[in-house]
Amino acid sequence: MNEKIIIYHTNDLHSHFQYWPRIRQKLLKQKKIHKELHESMFLFDIGDHLDRFHPFTEATLGKGNVRLLNDVGFHAVTIGNNEGITLSHQDLLHLYDEAQFDCIVANLYNNEGNRPHWAKPYTIYETLQKTKIGVIGVTINFTNFYEPLDWVVTNPFAELEKWIPIVREKVDVLIILSHLGLSDDERIAEQFPQVDVILGAHTHHILPEGKWVNGCLLCCTGKFGLNLGKVELLLNHEKKTIKKRAELIPSRNLDKEDQEENFDQRLIEEGKELLSNPVAYLPKKLETDWFHHTELNQLLCASLTEWCEADCSFLNAGVLLDHLGPGIVTDYDIHRICPHPINPCTVRLTGAELKEVIVQTVDDKYTTLEIKGFGFRGSIFGKIIYDQIEISGQGSAIKIQINGEDLQMERNYTVATLDMFTFARFYPEITRAEKKYYLPEFLRDLLRWKLKCNYPVKSEY
Repeated sequence: MNEKIIIYHTNDLHSHFQYWPRIRQKLLKQKKIHKELHESMFLFDIGDHLDRFHPFTEATLGKGNVRLLNDVGFHAVTIGNNEGITLSHQDLLHLYDEAQFDCIVANLYNNEGNRPHWAKPYTIYETLQKTKIGVIGVTINFTNFYEPLDWVVTNPFAELEKWIPIVREKVDVLIILSHLGLSDDERIAEQFPQVDVILGAHTHHILPEGKWVNGCLLCCTGKFGLNLGKVELLLNHEKKTIKKRAELIPSRNLDKEDQEENFDQRLIEEGKELLSNPVAYLPKKLETDWFHHTELNQLLCASLTEWCEADCSFLNAGVLLDHLGPGIVTDYDIHRICPHPINPCTVRLTGAELKEVIVQTVDDKYTTLEIKGFGFRGSIFGKIIYDQIEISGQGSAIKIQINGEDLQMERNYTVATLDMFTFARFYPEITRAEKKYYLPEFLRDLLRWKLKCNYPVKSEY
């Protein structure tokens, strides 16, 4: 007798909860249906479920997302870079304390060479007909970001090479939860023909019916919960897979859930309440402007120089989304105007390289650019704001001073900026430069620190 196994999967939700009530309702309904049909059903999330741009996730440090996954009854997850590198070491260590599912990630260790207590390299599940399904999880190895957080993230392919033979001999079906991206998933399929299915993530690719590579079925739903992934496996009486099929179910086509219109707003309000701690008192309104210097964006830029102990700094005005004040400023207010998971960093540049970067920043070609990704959660790039950098003239007659002194072409400068400039190719000199990342602090943490210093909350407020 043949056996049908059903797998539902999500990836890269990034705390976009618009369709979560529909997804939840669909999955709970399907659980009942498949149980009545005596079919085994499994639920997997492939990472980046959380994103700290959302006040609910920010306030709960991702534990609210774990609560949502528990509520649906997921069997297992792997972590993405948003789980891995946007939380402090302690916050990631305790993220899954209340998880009612397995967290499968083979390539994450602490500095002593041990996995966090919640992490498993693989898990084996058993279906109603005693078929064994092996699941291995791997995440992208952003070493430069994990190291400052006291984690060691190893080469995922080395881990797969180790674990695939071990798991394969124990199971009838082998599945990889891969937060690596499509090109690496294709490489896994080519390199490891023992793998039956790869559930993918990270690059937000959409595979409506999956993609076949070397007999392996690659799957991914895109991003933001816009689709729900479904995989059907058909096994014969010898427990050999005779059919594999993938599909995407558009979330907009799922049945509406009674409370869905207020669901995201309720989460926002919960986050707002948890982030109501007073941070500063502003006697006046601090304006933001994406196209001009303001006191607020200048204050943020100055905080970057000071925090990173740099010679100078620059950032794009588009990182501040709204004004602040007057009156009490809370953690929620700061998160509201600066929600990006962007870390401060420094780069080492010669005077000649710094001049080239500054000449590029003076050019307005990026000012009105709409950008997505790289941690940026705003809309418009905006004007470049400087601290300890004075510019006069233009073109070949441009004159630059750093800390009141003429720029020296041969000297090395420490320049503070945003991590997104190191992996987005806006300024090639920065992409190539020696870099130092400051984690777990986000840009808004520097803003909070500077506001506390300059505008302390007094007892009468």
